[in-house]
Amino acid sequence: MIISAGFRRFKVRPIYSEHTRSNLHKYERFFSLGHTVVATAYAPIQLSTTPILMLTADTEQPLVLATGSLLDVDPSRIVVRRIVLSGHPYKVNRRSAVVRYMFFQPQDIEWFKPVKLHTKLGRVGHIKASLGTHGYMKCVFDEIIKQHDTICMNLYKRSYPRWIDPSQIYNLKQEIK
Repeated sequence: MIISAGFRRFKVRPIYSEHTRSNLHKYERFFSLGHTVVATAYAPIQLSTTPILMLTADTEQPLVLATGSLLDVDPSRIVVRRIVLSGHPYKVNRRSAVVRYMFFQPQDIEWFKPVKLHTKLGRVGHIKASLGTHGYMKCVFDEIIKQHDTICMNLYKRSYPRWIDPSQIYNLKQEIK
């Protein structure tokens, strides 16, 4: 992407997130027409309320992708990406089940023991104990669980924008004419 901010033009590789009032912002894979998103990138410091144009960098003739203004220069903005781990019930006994294929080491089960589990059919539970050395674990749920259900665990990871080589930031005279 090429950002045109005021009288400056530079290349960036942004990540997109939703605009909320909280400290954590959900990662968006792309932005669509009519939705408000925030693009986070490593770039030279700008003054607030600077008008921004987002252009494509891959084509001969740059196309305008988005317009907007600078939100703020905040290095403490946290963009989180959700990752879902899934496993399958091996043996089911009413509210408890032995789950496999989520982890393959007993140390991983002990590490993620405090994290809440949920199923695709809406049950909520937690890890009770590790069974054996192959990653099987005993889990307890709030209601009776079905054999064909899938057990999921949501994990959140902080995302950072991709770095671009500093020599490419301002070398746009050959590309844009």
